[in-house]
Amino acid sequence: MVKYKQLFDLAHTLAANTHGFLDSKGPGIGNHATNQFVTLLAHKAQMHFGADFSEQKICGDTSLAVDYYFPDEGVIVEVALGLSRPNSEFEKDILKALIAKDLGYRVEKLVFFAKPGGVKKCQQPGRSAVKQWLHQQSGIVVEVYDF
Repeated sequence: MVKYKQLFDLAHTLAANTHGFLDSKGPGIGNHATNQFVTLLAHKAQMHFGADFSEQKICGDTSLAVDYYFPDEGVIVEVALGLSRPNSEFEKDILKALIAKDLGYRVEKLVFFAKPGGVKKCQQPGRSAVKQWLHQQSGIVVEVYDF
């Protein structure tokens, strides 16, 4: 099984075992809960893969990092829990993938992990058009998975 799907299984299991994971917590408490989840996932992923693929700085001199990068698969993974909201990191994450590819990194796929509603939101006309444009311009395919 490819690494990003293994990572999704790890994240999905962690989400299912995290009390109140799907609850909306609001600013502050929600940010803290997200940070805890992301940190624990990074630890579990490093143990699982035997290497650290998280917080990869593949965007040159920018201060941007991708959540996960699997160079052998050409896959960037963004843990985008708020993807279902109108204002999310969707476009910024696409920019990160474009920058990385422009700098010579192998980027064939950008994968988002989201809370329920992320897949549906990314099927709406605006985000669908952006995904189609990204694929046409750079060959990068976007996939979205909901917990």
